Amino acid sequence: MEHIKIFTRLIANELHLQEHAVENTLKLLDEGCTIPFISRYRKERTGGLDEVQITAISNRAEQLQEIAKRKMTIVKTITEQEKMTPELQKRIDDCWEMTVLEDIYLPYKPKRRTRAQVAREQGLEPLAQLLLMQREANPERAAQRQLSIINSPLSVEDAIKGAQDIIAEQVSEDERSRNLVRSIFRREAFIESKAVKNKKDTDEAQKYSDYFEWEEPLKRCSSHRMLAMRRGTDEGFLRISITIDDEDTISRLQRNYVRGNGACQRLVAEAVEDGYKRLLLPSIESEFMTLSKEKADEEAIRVFAENLRQLLLSAPLGQKRVMGIDPGFRTGCKVVCLDAQGNLLHHEAIFPHPPVNHRMQANIHLQQMIEKYQIVAIAIGNGTASRETKEFVEEVLKETVLANPAPTIYVVSEDGASVYSASKAARDEFPDEDVTVRGAVSIGRRLMDPLAELVKIDPKSIGVGQYQHDVDQSKLKHALDQTVESCVNLVGVNLNTASQHLLTYVSGLGPVLAQNIVDYKKEHGAFTSRAQLKKVPRLGPAAYQQCAGFLRIPNAKNPLDNSAVHPESYHIVEQMAADQHCTVDDLIKNKGTREKIDIKRYISDEVGLPTLTDIMKELEKPGRDPREQIEVFEFDSSVQTIDDLHEGMVLPGIVTNITNFGAFVDIGVHQDGLVHVSQLADKYVSDPTQVVRLHQHVMVRVISVDLRRLRISLSMKKIGKR
Repeated sequence: MEHIKIFTRLIANELHLQEHAVENTLKLLDEGCTIPFISRYRKERTGGLDEVQITAISNRAEQLQEIAKRKMTIVKTITEQEKMTPELQKRIDDCWEMTVLEDIYLPYKPKRRTRAQVAREQGLEPLAQLLLMQREANPERAAQRQLSIINSPLSVEDAIKGAQDIIAEQVSEDERSRNLVRSIFRREAFIESKAVKNKKDTDEAQKYSDYFEWEEPLKRCSSHRMLAMRRGTDEGFLRISITIDDEDTISRLQRNYVRGNGACQRLVAEAVEDGYKRLLLPSIESEFMTLSKEKADEEAIRVFAENLRQLLLSAPLGQKRVMGIDPGFRTGCKVVCLDAQGNLLHHEAIFPHPPVNHRMQANIHLQQMIEKYQIVAIAIGNGTASRETKEFVEEVLKETVLANPAPTIYVVSEDGASVYSASKAARDEFPDEDVTVRGAVSIGRRLMDPLAELVKIDPKSIGVGQYQHDVDQSKLKHALDQTVESCVNLVGVNLNTASQHLLTYVSGLGPVLAQNIVDYKKEHGAFTSRAQLKKVPRLGPAAYQQCAGFLRIPNAKNPLDNSAVHPESYHIVEQMAADQHCTVDDLIKNKGTREKIDIKRYISDEVGLPTLTDIMKELEKPGRDPREQIEVFEFDSSVQTIDDLHEGMVLPGIVTNITNFGAFVDIGVHQDGLVHVSQLADKYVSDPTQVVRLHQHVMVRVISVDLRRLRISLSMKKIGKR
């Protein structure tokens, strides 16, 4: 990587990290190592940096690389103009802020034919500089003199206006002027939002009614309000602007250029005002509008990524025989039965609810399916008719005498299930089934392993963020892909049961190698060792190094193949076992034997204490799943609709979405309530994700109910943990 020394110094200072750790991380990234691999298996080289720190280094390095590319373009352009000087070159070389760099470049930047450019072509540059010096008692006489020198037919009045245009442009491009106005915007700017008059009274505009007459300091504008106003503007219902005190700003600018009183001073003052209003103000306002949007995007993407992480790491049921139910009223409930590997065994539709009301028939069929397919858990989608279907299934289980223990019922988020059911992946897997069957299968599989199922769906369709279609789509995709990759590699992947979609996110693989692994399994059968991966077409040494530690093979001949111990460290474990006069398998099973090991004996030039400590932790519980245990949830049976709610009620709920202004909670009335950030805890909360997590079971108190707008306000203050 070019500029690696400079990047190292800059990033280390910005992120408050050791330079050697940053330099080694940049080298590893440049070598093609993934973030999960570096954080897990290269702790000695990075000083133990975690994924968050390595991601920050990677993202900042990409930004600096873009600045480096921009510098090359700028230097080339200025050099071609024959205006490059050693001082200017040094300023460009030393600059690593894009805003400052663009300010340096602005006077040299090719632009359309401006009024100032026309004036320069007319030979009025000397007059402009003469006026700026403010030594002429009679500007008109000076203008006439200049017109005579250049033999111009212009009038004195036009000559002075042309000179003022040159001064105005000079003021607008001056770094001092731009920084002054920027600092005022940064400290004092207000963002204003107003309704578009001829659309204000339309039904579509009412969702933006809070912003019809809105004003607040820009620095206090939260990301969700900024994005809401931007969306209202894009849809044509709002107009937004960023404003400062123009009179005060003009006065401060004029103090930088106007010295004393007189005719010249008056002309310069007019030019400064014109330069501010016509050129400088629109430029800086546009800059801050862009910066504010970027900041809002960044915050929204951060919340979205954190929600996605929590959803992907939801507690799995594991490999059990599951019934998946996609509930519905008129169209019925689509029921599927899956084996422990998630394969479809059977499907049918039942109609226990109005308007069909075949309740008895549905009861009998449900009992038969549970018995025949030995169902141990039932996953019910949380969409339309979810609660009614859950109550029906509970009723069936109470009435039924089963040979085996009654299945446990779970309500599962079905966000994105319809997207998956219509996708190419679903069509390839179930070419002969319709979208309703595929959707029900997805619901059942989500209970078994949320991560393995949700990676098949575009993260934007999972419904765990706000304004996801309004933010920078490339940045959103980059952040969400990083999140999925992080989660997949944190949990680890069963090499023999993983889908192509899941394998795609394993460190070092990607779509092509993932498909090659699936094809290899079809042709040669299940993998019996990690070493077999080297036989997969196009999976070379580099890819093997990156992926091997994250792939698991249960019941492999070598027990380490079902652990997070990397094959490059197998020899260390084998040496430990030899020193204890036992096998690797004995070492894993016998805690007493492991406690006898002095890991410092195994430190070498390549392997330090961080890696050895990780190895010992892994030997304690090889291949352990870091996700929590799954829990059953029950709504309050006395509350069915929003009409049943009243102020002061304390109810159980499930967190369905988290934003930077609070958390939405499902309390079983077909309308989620909002726990505002100020109501999340008995202490100040700046980040809701630090207090609640997606799908967490919580207790909430009803503060207010707005039946007209279907809004429920909730609180978690002074309520014990569920």
